[in-house]
Amino acid sequence: MPRATKIVATLGPASSSAEVLEGLIVAGVNVVRMNFSHGTKEDHLGRAQLVRDLAAKHGKPVGILADLQGPKIRVGKFADGKIMLKSGDKFILDAKCELGNQERVGIDYKELPNDVKPGDALLLNDGLIVMDVEKVRGSEIHCKVRNGGVLSNNKGINRQGGGLTAPPLTPKDMEDIKTASAMKADFLAVSFPKSGADMYMARELMRAAGGRSQLIAKIERAEAIPALEEIMNACDGIMVARGDLAVEVGDAAVPALQKRMIRMAREMNKLTITATQMMESMVSNPIPTRAEVSDVANAVLDGTDAVMLSAESASGQFPVETVEAMDRICREAEKSAHVALDRDFLDRVFKRVDQSIAMAALFTAHHLKVKCIAALTQSGSTALWMSRLNSGVRIYALTPEKETLTKCSLYRDVRPFYLAYEGHDREKLLREAEDTLLRAGVVQEGDLVVITNGEPIGQSGGTNTMKIVKVGEHRVA
Repeated sequence: MPRATKIVATLGPASSSAEVLEGLIVAGVNVVRMNFSHGTKEDHLGRAQLVRDLAAKHGKPVGILADLQGPKIRVGKFADGKIMLKSGDKFILDAKCELGNQERVGIDYKELPNDVKPGDALLLNDGLIVMDVEKVRGSEIHCKVRNGGVLSNNKGINRQGGGLTAPPLTPKDMEDIKTASAMKADFLAVSFPKSGADMYMARELMRAAGGRSQLIAKIERAEAIPALEEIMNACDGIMVARGDLAVEVGDAAVPALQKRMIRMAREMNKLTITATQMMESMVSNPIPTRAEVSDVANAVLDGTDAVMLSAESASGQFPVETVEAMDRICREAEKSAHVALDRDFLDRVFKRVDQSIAMAALFTAHHLKVKCIAALTQSGSTALWMSRLNSGVRIYALTPEKETLTKCSLYRDVRPFYLAYEGHDREKLLREAEDTLLRAGVVQEGDLVVITNGEPIGQSGGTNTMKIVKVGEHRVA
């Protein structure tokens, strides 16, 4: 059985070679993440082409996610590369400092002194170091260290509770959107959005660059939580980015927020990626911890579309083994996924014909116990809608659009296939769909299949037809 939950793997020094990248694809990666915080335009374009070449070699659609850096607020560099801070130490974050020492360090976001006040808590290096702001003097933020530790070059800064005014799209991001559009990225992740307007701006910039990526909002600021609905209305999906989010809202709040966000996204027909430290120990160990196994499994049971690897696949010692472990965990967790389709349909109102057909196909497939649903789709929307409810029936998206093929690679419970039919004959189209599923080995002669498509055949438009087919019954000898 194909795995329902998709795996996103970040590419980096450990996974840039053709050999390792091919290993990741064979192990089960569905989408690769290009982290635009690192690397050049040429690096990203070259990797994207390599991904597509290797995916084609194995006949597997693999999506590409371009992840913008965003306004990550960081300390500057130290003369000796790093310092050791102890609890009770005085320390200054200085917007005018060139090279840091034991007493002070520069900051890349020069407006930070205007965003903080005495009594604020600043969290550095993903919250490992905590400083309390005692006073602000011009370009200087005078702090007292509450929790010490090693502070090295370019570590991030967050304000507890959020409230930093840095805009979500930097000049670098605007250039990177052009690169993402040039590589025809399937998904574009926007870092640190605070409102729907931030996502609308990213979409306009992407369209102006000729891109057609699906937009993913990374939920990692405290301000994004009360604005979740408007952010989701402005994007195609969200990433539950638990690292920065935990620093801003507190780590104890994140598990409940994760469940809330995934549930809300599914109700609004949006995608979800659960990210950050899912298999962190496998950066240096060949097996995950029991806590990590539970974390991945819980995300699957929450209904996430995808689970994501960051350092584990980008710079870890066991990138392929990590994907293999994640694949095993997802498959096992999916065996326990709860199906309550009749309840899920209660109080639902469908205003579109294509969405109504998608829901009717789900209901019919579930109660008739068919082998699978085959959604013949141009845009992938029908398959997306079907995948928002857990029906217990596999969904296959059959499409002539290669762009749709890779976008469907992120949809939970959906496996995309290329359907090369350009005619206008309905029966020939349905036979070609059957043949595609037979060649893939996902159905056998005599299996019942629910097929959805749009008519008239050969014209773009919404899905408006559903048919229950016994595979091979009408085949011409």
